[in-house]
Amino acid sequence: MEKLSSSIPRDLKLRIQNAKHVVVITGAGISAESGIPTFRGEDGLWKNYRAEELATPWAFEKNPELVWKWYDWRRGIIAKAAPNPGHIIIAEMEQFYPNFTLITQNVDGLHRKAGCKNVIEIHGNLWRVRCIREGKTFYLEEVPLHEIPPHCSCGALVRPDVVWFGESLDPTLIRKSQKALTTCDLLFVIGTSGIVQPVASFPSIAKQSGAFIIEINLEPTPISAIANISLRGKSGEILPALFKTD
Repeated sequence: MEKLSSSIPRDLKLRIQNAKHVVVITGAGISAESGIPTFRGEDGLWKNYRAEELATPWAFEKNPELVWKWYDWRRGIIAKAAPNPGHIIIAEMEQFYPNFTLITQNVDGLHRKAGCKNVIEIHGNLWRVRCIREGKTFYLEEVPLHEIPPHCSCGALVRPDVVWFGESLDPTLIRKSQKALTTCDLLFVIGTSGIVQPVASFPSIAKQSGAFIIEINLEPTPISAIANISLRGKSGEILPALFKTD
C-alpha cells in the first residue's frame, strides 16, 4: 500500500497516493468474485420462489419457517465463501488512508471478515438478527441453524437484520453515508449496477462535492457517465494492480 505500481498512469497514481478522505462503495460484483450467487431461486426447492416473494415482511409474517429455511440455505453457501483479493485490498485501504469509509450494499459480511472496521452495511447483515418484540440485534452465526425459526432469549421470533423489499433503509446510515460522500476527495465505486436507489445516487453526491470517481466494474453502468475513470474487470485483479508495491 505504500507505493503504486509503476504501470499505472502517474497522475492517477499520485491522486490515489495523496488522497486524504476516501469512500468506497461496493455491490454484488465483488461478492460474485468470491463465488456468492444472487440467490434468486436457481437451485432445488428454491427455483419455485423469487427472492422478492421471500425477502419481505409479509412473507415472514405469513410463514417465518419458510423464510428462515431459505436464509439458512443462503447462509450455508455464504459461510463457505472467503474474502477475495478485492476485499483484502479494501481492508488495507482502511489502514492506509487518514479518513476512510466503506459503504456496501452486500449483506454477506465478507468485508468485516476481511478486516474492515468502518463499514456502513446499508442493506444490513445476514449474520445479524433482530428480535421482533424488543428490536435488539445480535449476531447468530451458527450454520446450519439448530432451530428454525430461531428465537430471541425473550422467547420472541428473530428475523434477519437486513432490509427487505418494501422496507426503508435506516435514515441514520443514509445520513452517515451522505456526510462521507460530501467530504471525500476520492470515491471508488466497485461492482455495483448503479441502478438500485438510493445508493445509485451516491456517486453524484460525491461528484457534486468535487470528488474524483474511479469505477471498477465488468460492464458499463449509469455511473460510468460521471466517473472520471472506469476500469473494466474484476476488483480482485484491478485493486491489487492499483496498489501493488514495486
